Amino acid sequence: MEKRNNEEQTSYVGMWVTRDGYIRHELLPNGRYDEARGNRKSAYQGRYIINGDHIDYVDDTGFTADGDFRNGVLYHAGMILYREK
Repeated sequence: MEKRNNEEQTSYVGMWVTRDGYIRHELLPNGRYDEARGNRKSAYQGRYIINGDHIDYVDDTGFTADGDFRNGVLYHAGMILYREK
């Protein structure tokens, strides 16, 4: 994965959660993410790259996924996540 513009990379850093709070994506400033599911902390971990409003994920097992940020909402793999305030 090619590292992108630092401003793009950090503009979406933080915690993103589904409305029910079950799925939580923490986008870390170092290009890593940590996903929790329910009571299971760190269910998935890996790296991410943001290019514009698009995010590509590669978890530590090699699984890939992507998503898009639209109007302050993250759409990822059929899920809708909101920035935690």
